[in-house]
Amino acid sequence: MIDVRPSRQMRDLGVVQHGAGILTEPARAFDPPAERDEAERITDELFAAMERIGQVHPFAKGMGIAAPQISIGRAAAVVQPPGDAPAIILLNPRITARSDKADEHYEGCLSFFDVRGLVPRPLKITVETTGLAGETVTTVYERGLARLIHHEVDHLDGLLYTARMRTGVTPIPVEEYRQTGQAWAYDGTARLEA
Repeated sequence: MIDVRPSRQMRDLGVVQHGAGILTEPARAFDPPAERDEAERITDELFAAMERIGQVHPFAKGMGIAAPQISIGRAAAVVQPPGDAPAIILLNPRITARSDKADEHYEGCLSFFDVRGLVPRPLKITVETTGLAGETVTTVYERGLARLIHHEVDHLDGLLYTARMRTGVTPIPVEEYRQTGQAWAYDGTARLEA
């Protein structure tokens, strides 16, 4: 049996890999409702990519994917919380508030899946997104879900998680990460604000 590196497996599934310029460029926002069809098409492509990836790699802690990771420079991402929680669609997401309290946990990224990095993130964020009809939706996310959402919003801003790591901290090989015993768990905390 041939051992295929995780990053190569992701590339073979259509995920853009580290070093590609699109991963460090801010994504272009949508103008709904005028671009509703385009937003729906790209969202469908993100769900299809998640389906392909989920068939070969289990994500017990949830997962997300941003449009730049499938070579589309638009401000769309999809986050699938763990368990049976519904997927979260992020169009034109913008973090408008973050808690002073933070924690630091290992994160992975589909665009360089061979390593994991210790990343500090706020425990609570408020995110504004745009609905398909052009309305603004504000949602508060906490703990593990805040981490997942923040990671994807960073992708749309052209930032990789390595930009959030403390000075002097570097990613570790996935094999070493598996030996740390450290993991964070999604606790189902999200609150929608009208």
